[in-house]
Amino acid sequence: MADKIPSGAPKLWGGRFDPAARRGAQAAEFDRFSASFSYDRRLAHAEARGSRAWARALAAAGILNTGEAAALDAACAQLVAELAAAPPPDDPGIEDVHTYVAQRLEAMAGPAARKLQTGRSRNEQVALDLRLYCLDLRPACEQALGDLIAAFAAFARDHADVLIPGYTHLQRAQPVSFGHHALAYAEMLQRDRRRLADAYARVAVLPLGSGALAGCSFPLDRQALARELGFAAITQNSLDAVADRDFAAELLFTLALLGIHLSRWAEDWIFYSSAECGWLALGDAFATGSSLMPQKKNPDALELIRGKSARQTAALMQILLLLKGLPLAYNRDLQEDKESLFAALDTALDCLRIAAGVVTTAAVRPEAAARAVADPALLATDLADLLVAQGVAFRDAHEIVGRMVAATLDAGRDFRQLSPAELARLAPQLDPAAVAQLSAAASVARRNCIGGTAPEQVRAQAARLLAG
Repeated sequence: MADKIPSGAPKLWGGRFDPAARRGAQAAEFDRFSASFSYDRRLAHAEARGSRAWARALAAAGILNTGEAAALDAACAQLVAELAAAPPPDDPGIEDVHTYVAQRLEAMAGPAARKLQTGRSRNEQVALDLRLYCLDLRPACEQALGDLIAAFAAFARDHADVLIPGYTHLQRAQPVSFGHHALAYAEMLQRDRRRLADAYARVAVLPLGSGALAGCSFPLDRQALARELGFAAITQNSLDAVADRDFAAELLFTLALLGIHLSRWAEDWIFYSSAECGWLALGDAFATGSSLMPQKKNPDALELIRGKSARQTAALMQILLLLKGLPLAYNRDLQEDKESLFAALDTALDCLRIAAGVVTTAAVRPEAAARAVADPALLATDLADLLVAQGVAFRDAHEIVGRMVAATLDAGRDFRQLSPAELARLAPQLDPAAVAQLSAAASVARRNCIGGTAPEQVRAQAARLLAG
């Protein structure tokens, strides 16, 4: 990259200090401690875009002459193009991204760049940059979420007729469609997608024009700035604008809850792919082996997704704790908002993409699922429903079936194999033929209401999701 900024370049704020402090008198350990360029350089593209919009606003307000405006616009355009591919390399001699962009523009546009800070503060610049960075990632986040929802929907469509035990309290409860189980996670992700869109409504608010805390004293058109930078609204209070990180906290909450949803799914599929269940075989592309045990196929992709949810939750806690005691307006504490937000966004995108790969490459083992769902205890509720159909109050039916299950379990028997005499003694209201016909497939098919586990419903819901 041309015009490299020299290491140890002057600070943007050095005028009030002894001139020597600009280059070397500041304690070296504090210089390193306070520098943020190693991570906020990610914001360089956003900073350059914001600087170009600001230069145009200054020109429109008559603060820049025609030549200065042209020189700055060309320099900003060049820098925006340079930074579109990747952030600049780290340089320990540069304090922050604002210093980097300011000095790059001065090297490119000359003295006109020294007017660019007119009416503008780093306090509002960093708020702008962070919002722009998050907005830039919105399409990727929404695409990855949509791809995973589609993967679950396709899985549900293709496996609507495969039945597995459903669980409560991690105890077998009732039979459900494997597709229905996948759609439960698709529904969680649908809520995450709506939460993400809602959070972005608060991200897309322009803080530029707020100054350091009191607003801008020059006649700049903030609405025009918002339109140029793609913001839907502008902030209404300059004190709040430079200090606000609610948008980041909301985004982090959405990402944290998304991580929790993926972690819950990963836990289920780790169990389902174990030898104890064997209903799933994970694709080789998203599994690993053991360095000692040759037979192992470990669900590492799922375990890492489960583990990385801790990062998402920690990032949310960090920003909430960071904000809780800050007085208005800007405080340097807010420098600590970026690394965790960047990491949370990176982690979310990685987890969504890996999860989609796991879903699309997994193979269902219907024979193993059929063995598990053959457990007669899964049909106890259906047996109670037969009694209800004969006019028995459900609480009484519940008690009767409970006694029947206890009696057959103790004897290691299937209640569908009870003789007519045994049934007459335990539950005279029951028709032996109806009891014998109870099955997991019939149980699932009966639950053909909206939101139910019947294959017909599963396929309809999957089609709805795949249609977008």
